[in-house]
Parts: sequence; C-alpha cells; structure tokens
Amino acid sequence: MTALDGRPAATGGAERFRALHHGRLPGDPLVLPGPWDAASARVFADAGFPALATPSAGVAASLGYADGETPADEMFAAVARIARAVDVPVSADVEGGYGLAPRELVERLLRAGAVGCNLEDSEAGVLKDADRHADWLAEVRREAADLLFVNARIDVFAYGDGDPGEAIRRAGLYVAAGADCVYPIGAPAEVLPLLRSGVRGPLNALARLDGTAPAELGDLGATRVTFGPGLQRRSAEALAGVAATLRQG
Repeated sequence: MTALDGRPAATGGAERFRALHHGRLPGDPLVLPGPWDAASARVFADAGFPALATPSAGVAASLGYADGETPADEMFAAVARIARAVDVPVSADVEGGYGLAPRELVERLLRAGAVGCNLEDSEAGVLKDADRHADWLAEVRREAADLLFVNARIDVFAYGDGDPGEAIRRAGLYVAAGADCVYPIGAPAEVLPLLRSGVRGPLNALARLDGTAPAELGDLGATRVTFGPGLQRRSAEALAGVAATLRQG
C-alpha cells in the first residue's frame, strides 16, 4: 500500500496503536482524548497520553461547521495538521467516509498520517443496512490491510431503538468484516457488561466528563474510552468564561 504521492505507507504507527488495545486489565481502558486542532493535540500528547482520536464534531466546530457538514478536504487537512503536530498515533473520525471509494478513503487517511479511523453505520440520522455496511467495511479492510486500525461505530443507541441485541448483531458482522474495534456510541454504562459478553474484540465506550469515569467504564467492559466532542466543548466553555471576565474588566 502506498499513499497518493507514491510514498510507502508506514506500518509502525498502526501496529503501535493496535497493540495498545490488547492485554488491558479491567479498569484500565485505553483513554483516547479527542484533539480538535494541533494545539490541543500537543496538550494531550504532552500530558502523556499514548495515542489520540479526533472527534469529527469537535474538528467541525474548530473549522466553523456544524457536526456532519465539514467538507472532506477540510477534515483530512485538519487530521493531517493534528498528526503532524505530535509523535503519538492519531486515529481519525471520518464520519461515514464522505462517499469515497474504500481505496481513496484509505489512501487519504494514510496520506494525512492517521493510523486508524472511526466509521459510522448511519447516514443523516438513519441506520444503514448492517449487511451492506459490513461488506463496505470489508472493502476498507482489504485496501488498508494492517495499515489502519478500523473502529466500526454502531449507532443503534444514537439513532435506533437502543436494542443491545441489535448492537451485538451488528458488532458481529463488523468484526467478521475485519473491524479491529466496535463502538456502540451512546450505550448506557449499565449495558456495557451485556455488550462485553456478546462482542468479540475491543469495545469502545463514550465517556462524558460529568458522567461515569473511564476506569469504571473499563470495569464494566470497555477496552477503550473516547469523549466525542466533549473536550472541545469544555474548552470552549472555559474560554467563554475568560471572555466574560475580560468584558467585565
């Protein structure tokens, strides 16, 4: 596999990132902060986090777009700036893949310096057919080989009826298609043990800054924990407080 400019794609970052997901003890999930720009990425890397995972909504906000409305070129450029700014592996949330063919999607991720990707199984708030989506994920995996860590998002709790059985069914299809990890976004913490019992391989849980702590999510079955746009939004709130103080001063 080569990037679009003809340079060989490096494998080390993806292997390093994949290894972080295995052999983890209960209560010790892989915690992946979500940088929205190069500056925030450096803050998280300097704090000692071993890897990062960009949130599409947080990046969109930093670029002045609503969630889901970032043009593909701008999203890949933002990911490239983030990956270039740090020495730790960076996985990229590229939503539903922007309509790109699997080969082009993989090549653009590699060219941006990403070692992994987050791919949704819904479009415009509607769940995709799971079998067809699994076929598409299998194509992405074939194009990527081992050069990308594929995190398959499952939107049953976000846009479906929240049925854990359906989430487990979709997870099975996606893992069989080659997904390295599954991400039932929005799954309640109390459902994680059930999901853990029915899902093979790493399980991604969404953490809220005012909710269940990452270590507890790990105890409940999460292999890794991400925050969506939560950190970007908390940062914006803090900046709003500084701005208010300046206006008063």
